[in-house]
Amino acid sequence: MTTVRTLTPEEAVTAVEWAAVEGWNPGLSDLGCFLVQDPGLFLAVEEGGRLASVISATRYGTEFGFIGFYIARPEVRGQGLGMRVWQAAMARLAGRLIGLDGVVAQQANYRKSGFSLAWNNIRFGGVPAGAAAASADVVEASGVPFSALAALDRSVFPAAREAFLRAWLSAPGHVALAVVRDGEVAGFGVIRPAREGHKIGPLVAQDRGVAERLLVALIARIPAGGPVFLDVAEPRREAVALAEGLGLKPVFETARMYTGPAPAIRLERLFGVTTFELG
Repeated sequence: MTTVRTLTPEEAVTAVEWAAVEGWNPGLSDLGCFLVQDPGLFLAVEEGGRLASVISATRYGTEFGFIGFYIARPEVRGQGLGMRVWQAAMARLAGRLIGLDGVVAQQANYRKSGFSLAWNNIRFGGVPAGAAAASADVVEASGVPFSALAALDRSVFPAAREAFLRAWLSAPGHVALAVVRDGEVAGFGVIRPAREGHKIGPLVAQDRGVAERLLVALIARIPAGGPVFLDVAEPRREAVALAEGLGLKPVFETARMYTGPAPAIRLERLFGVTTFELG
């Protein structure tokens, strides 16, 4: 018997484990933050009492949604089970603008469901090259008004997500820093432990100088010698240059696609995507 259902928070661990097997390198505390945003985001097709395919369909307010974690067990691929859970995800987000970060080679399939390419994202990774000392205007994000951080985040994301952001800033292992310039919060960023190394995101800044100071400070807060990963929008050439300046190399690429026109965000402020799974 084949059924489509919502995963419980305990069962959602399976989706994260499958993502790790696929090489997507999830953060160690990601799941709890995802569930804060939308407790029912994980859907699955179950066949014969076993999970066969999973997906996340995250709701943001009433107008935006994001699809991720689209994975089927290797032995059941090609049997249509992935399409069933895909249809369930699209139905859950019906009436919203929907975004996703998909495998570049699968763009044609996503177009069949109404998605159009907005830009490509590039994951840069590697052991960072030596960087300058952290700047004095970098402070703990917990010491600045949350409203300022939320406003910066909202400027680069299509919907408000305050509950998620609060969880993300304070999750176990996460380090969140901000830059204060002339009494104003000019940028913030988060670095977190992942299955391999550490991942940076979001990285939001009013200009490249602020972003660079945040990057240096975030990297300085983790053990030396391990790899760091930063996901950047390819059109943001200054973000690409920052990653390359640290000696990081492209290791993965996604196609950012939407079911309608790309939302009007301040892309010039986006130096690091929060997560490919939730946007």
